[in-house]
Amino acid sequence: MINLSPSDKALVPFVSVDNMMKLIHHVGLEAMLKGLADYIEADFKRWELFDKTPRVASHSSEGVIELMPTSDGEVYGFKYVNGHPKNTSEGLQTVTAFGLLADVYTGYPVLLSEMTMLTAMRTAATSGLVAKYLAPKGADTMAMIGNGAQSEFQSMSMKAICGLKTVRLYDIDKAATEKAARNLAGMGLNVVACGSAEESMEGAQIITTCTADKQYATILSDNMVGPGVHINAIGGDCPGKTELAPAILHRSDIFVEYPEQTRIEGEIQQLDAQYPVTELWQVMSGTAQGRTSDKQITLFDSVGFAIEDFSALRYVRDQIAGTELFFELDLLADPDDPRDLFGMLARAAG
Repeated sequence: MINLSPSDKALVPFVSVDNMMKLIHHVGLEAMLKGLADYIEADFKRWELFDKTPRVASHSSEGVIELMPTSDGEVYGFKYVNGHPKNTSEGLQTVTAFGLLADVYTGYPVLLSEMTMLTAMRTAATSGLVAKYLAPKGADTMAMIGNGAQSEFQSMSMKAICGLKTVRLYDIDKAATEKAARNLAGMGLNVVACGSAEESMEGAQIITTCTADKQYATILSDNMVGPGVHINAIGGDCPGKTELAPAILHRSDIFVEYPEQTRIEGEIQQLDAQYPVTELWQVMSGTAQGRTSDKQITLFDSVGFAIEDFSALRYVRDQIAGTELFFELDLLADPDDPRDLFGMLARAAG
């Protein structure tokens, strides 16, 4: 926890991209993925305390800009994030983000942080956490279809949290697969570059799809998915963007973060609005079942939810305490007399 004394209460800790990377190395990549998963799990188990709303999205022909707010009654948090698939062709990130935590009692921000790197970490941590509950027992091989910016994080999270041993990579862009294989070399995984999606799925008990096109697409067709696997579908995250054939959905037990958002943005936008799904917080709290048989196909229809970002920011807030991995920002006007903001301005002239 970062406790602000009266003398510095107007200074807000800010974690830059550089300091976020330093924090990850300071904690350790796999240790931080596990730590983030622990915080997310703890918050999912107190799910009912949170304000919950689907993300507020502003769509354009180029992409989407979103705000993701939530509060547990004591701390408020939000994330600003964009999704612009065309950016890659211009040498820009598809996704960029920053986030904030504030004290509900005063309304004062207590943390401002980059969240491009942190979102990659929390998304991967969420995938690993969910796979811990839903993947077949002893699963050690994953097909990673879509080898963009998320693929290495996803692979390392499955290793750290679920004991993954082998990742089989495939992307329609061979250079992306080569990039992912190069980055994962020496990270303790058996890395196999594959020439097709079908090849990548050979022997895989976990199938992760993470493609970027903002359109209805069929990355997995029905005949590609056999019984007993866990599908981690993280590429669909906005209206009109899907990756799985509808027939796969009908054969799967589907698990979601927040149905009101997932029915708009996830794979289940292809299904009737009343199609039954299970909320993950219920599985984690023991009020609903997860995997029940060896033949069952479990599907995590992942779109990302504000509570996961809240958990990630909470984790960062706690980890930077006592370190130099943040800057103090003079972000808030805080005059000695709260009624004399103008006087504060006038005195600044001198």
